[in-house]
Amino acid sequence: MSVTARPADGYAGDLTPQQAWDLLRDDPAAVLVDVRTDGEWRAIGVPDTAELGKETVFDEWVTDDGRPNPAFLDSLQAAGVTHGPVVFLCRSGQRSIGAARLATQAGIGPSYNVLEGFEGAPGLDGVRNREGWKVAGLPWKQQ
Repeated sequence: MSVTARPADGYAGDLTPQQAWDLLRDDPAAVLVDVRTDGEWRAIGVPDTAELGKETVFDEWVTDDGRPNPAFLDSLQAAGVTHGPVVFLCRSGQRSIGAARLATQAGIGPSYNVLEGFEGAPGLDGVRNREGWKVAGLPWKQQ
C-alpha cells in the first residue's frame, strides 16, 4: 500500500487525519499510537479503531506534569510496536512529531505524524473545533 505523506524531516511524513485512518484501514500492519497524557485521554476522548479490528496503543510522550517520558520507547516496544507503519497522534500534531522522529531513530518505521492531531489547534475563540481527528468525523470514544 502506498501512502502520500507530506514530506518531513526525520520521519516518514505528515498525514491528514483521513489519510491516517485510510492507512490504518488498508495496511494490516499499521498501528496507531496516541501520545497524549492519561489526563487528556480521560477528559477529551480517544480514537476508536475497533471497527478496523485494531487496538490503539497509548503511550505518553510527556507525563501529566509536562516532563518527557523517559520510558517512552520501552513502553512502545513493550506494546509490540517494533516496526511500522506507525501513526503517531497527539492533541494538535506537535508532540507526535517528536515521537515519530524518536521512533524513526530507534528503527521503528515508517513512522508518521497526524497533522492537526486529535483536536487540532484552537480557533480565535480558544475552542478546538476547526480541525483534527474528531472534527474529521473519524471514530472516537470517551475513555
